[in-house]
Amino acid sequence: MLNLAKAFASHGIKVDLVLAQAVGEYVGEVPPQINIVDLHSSGVFLSLPRLVKYLSRSRPFAMLATQVHANVVALWAKRLSRSPTRLIVREAISLSYNTNNQFGIRSRLMPYFAKHSYPWADGVVAVSKGLAQQLEQKLGLDPKRIQVIYNPVSREELLRKAKADVDHPWFKDMDEPVVLSAGRLTRQKDFATLIRAFALVRRKLSARLVILGEGELRGDLEALVRELGLQQSISLPGFKNNPYPYMARASVYVLSSVWEGMPNAAIEAMVLGTPVIATDCETGPNEVLGGGKYGTLVPVGDSRTMAHAIADVITNRSNKRPSSDWFELFSLEDCVNKYLHLLQQGRTLQTET
Repeated sequence: MLNLAKAFASHGIKVDLVLAQAVGEYVGEVPPQINIVDLHSSGVFLSLPRLVKYLSRSRPFAMLATQVHANVVALWAKRLSRSPTRLIVREAISLSYNTNNQFGIRSRLMPYFAKHSYPWADGVVAVSKGLAQQLEQKLGLDPKRIQVIYNPVSREELLRKAKADVDHPWFKDMDEPVVLSAGRLTRQKDFATLIRAFALVRRKLSARLVILGEGELRGDLEALVRELGLQQSISLPGFKNNPYPYMARASVYVLSSVWEGMPNAAIEAMVLGTPVIATDCETGPNEVLGGGKYGTLVPVGDSRTMAHAIADVITNRSNKRPSSDWFELFSLEDCVNKYLHLLQQGRTLQTET
């Protein structure tokens, strides 16, 4: 979303970045030409009254909301404010995640809220074809109203950032292959399976594992590392604003997720030329890896198959490189133009003079 906001602003469009709370790792990367609107709410649902007020007062030409919680709130806010704002909702993660993997009743009911309110949207974006099918099957949306737009990746920016220095010693001498993964330390990413897979790899090969990110499961994952006696071979250095030097230097990038929408990090690793292994979860990885043509797919939660795949890439130095046409699917320019067309729908977005 930050990439899109920057790209819209570069087209001379006045952009507000409306946040329930202006917190998080990327807030500091918002350029000054983008106006941050902080609703000062403790949660997305509680932001509804202030979002209604914002729409009533500012009456933006168009609004792009993302993720099911925010999408539902945005749709209700538009209806309550009676704003003429054109509203596009973007779905970015498997809908099964809400029904099968959440404990709170509100989160488990999200697909039902979405089924009721998504028809009010002026347009619906899915970040993968698999997710578009879910929107059609689970929410009963007309497939003609759903547009698939992949997450944009700026290849030039990735290559530039990948040249930065790495502050981790394992990426400096590279005397052993380094397996890399990145993401929030949550159940979704299932780093426990990756750690167990790496333990199996270490029985046969000399290698190291680095997992970038922070999250509520850090304590559990560190305990698992100690239990397996791998403290000298596994590192969890925390969140990195610029993970790309790590990706570019890694021997293999592993996505171990239980569910996804469209795995950005895997795409970015591929752009940087790093071999990718990914779980064949419900939406995203299979599509990105071309059914295994551009990387290795393994079953969800299967540490033994994952270990075999990691060992195979390290030992054989195999790298299934995608074609140049594949890279174009995720080009920043192409994705931005698709969003602008959908947001404008024959009209002209207001530009700053």
